[in-house]
Amino acid sequence: MTKALASDLYDSDFYAWTQEQAAHLRARAHNSIDWDNAAEELESLGDSQRSEIESRLGVLLMHLLKWRYQPDQRCGSWKGTIVEQRNRIRRRIIKSPSLKHYPAEMLGEEYELARVQAAAETGFSESAFPISCPFRIEDVLDPDFYPDSE
Repeated sequence: MTKALASDLYDSDFYAWTQEQAAHLRARAHNSIDWDNAAEELESLGDSQRSEIESRLGVLLMHLLKWRYQPDQRCGSWKGTIVEQRNRIRRRIIKSPSLKHYPAEMLGEEYELARVQAAAETGFSESAFPISCPFRIEDVLDPDFYPDSE
């Protein structure tokens, strides 16, 4: 398949394009690879790993805030969400160890969104929650950490 046809397939049937490109890579058919789109997709895969950590960290932070500031509302589903997010972040980092420090890098940014979401879900004003993240990343990711009420 020519480069132009591969590029057309990329735009018209992404799944078919991925299967074709994988077959070309396995066959070491260098001249048949849609190099620009393949490079873009590889970068996108890496970005999706980071995006998953960001999303899970945000959900985790929101639930830790709710846990701390609504102790009378604590329930099994909150705890389950906290456990799940921690486990999925941990598993992502095990599969991609170069992302080990990424949760710490994103803590402040994800906390800002978690704070807004926690306010929306609890009915509290945003000012009820600290402006800066009250948790250390080590605690956020610690399977035994559940914040006490203030």
